[in-house]
Amino acid sequence: MNRSHYFNYIEGHLHTLSERIKSRGKINLLDLHIYSENFFADMLNILFNLKLINLNATQQNVEGIDLVDEKNKIIAQISSTCTKMKIESSLEKTILKGYSGYRFKFVFIADDAAKLRKKVFKNPYSVLFDPQNDIIDVNYILKKVIDMPVVQQKVFYNFIKNELGNEIDVVKFDTNLATIINILSNVNLCDGINSPEINCFEIDKKIEFNNLLSVKDIIDEYKVYYKKLDEKYAEFDKQGVNKSFSVFRVIKSKYTKISMEIKNEPDLFIAIVENVIDTIMKSKNYIEIPYEELEMCVYILVVDAFIRCKIFKNPEGYNYVTTR
Repeated sequence: MNRSHYFNYIEGHLHTLSERIKSRGKINLLDLHIYSENFFADMLNILFNLKLINLNATQQNVEGIDLVDEKNKIIAQISSTCTKMKIESSLEKTILKGYSGYRFKFVFIADDAAKLRKKVFKNPYSVLFDPQNDIIDVNYILKKVIDMPVVQQKVFYNFIKNELGNEIDVVKFDTNLATIINILSNVNLCDGINSPEINCFEIDKKIEFNNLLSVKDIIDEYKVYYKKLDEKYAEFDKQGVNKSFSVFRVIKSKYTKISMEIKNEPDLFIAIVENVIDTIMKSKNYIEIPYEELEMCVYILVVDAFIRCKIFKNPEGYNYVTTR
């Protein structure tokens, strides 16, 4: 599902940024703190439909305020110091006299601020401030993201990808999963999709045996590519011994691991697909294609693994290949 992919990507990159800001702050490397003012301004603008700008772009070192939105009357401070003292120190700044009627938001970029939302704060200039809604941290942002409509979530995902995709990328490795997807993505799947080698009756028995009737339409839709994929596996194996075998083993290991946590069979099937997608997208050798095409190719892989007895239990006497 697109929603799951978008959220997982956003979550991973925001938490990585947060950890890097925290660790670099301990050795007094503050470049990410400065960069984060503009980053979080843009992020909050997308998240809350605001027009925040970095006040330091026009007035250097404004004490207590980093961002301002004059249209919506919002001021904000970006900080890696997550304490009650830090908030009260900002609320006591005399500059707030000039922002009567503005709402003050505190954005903590390195630590969890959940405990601070339950506290009461001194607010000598009576700026609008509600700790429950105006103290923002990464988890607060992620809760907003997970409730977004998928179209808005994609916009937010693209923003994170453009800003952080290369900046904080983890070390990547080549995977055979990505290689077979690279091969499969160049195949004309509309041409000759009949697969007379598979025994549809036997596959239906396996679907029923594993309580997968709710995803039967998915399996039926992608099982017709069995022959196409079989040809590509043969092509793949020319590159070296155990290439296709390693793909089957990875999908099998994912099935085994995920089945320990997810007992509902249809949910398990979908979770395997999502996990394989995530692995491919994190692979160094993955050649990026539109997400919908990637998802389609992964469904072909996972359905094929299901047919070939690599994942889920087989009913007695199961034989997916027709006799000639």
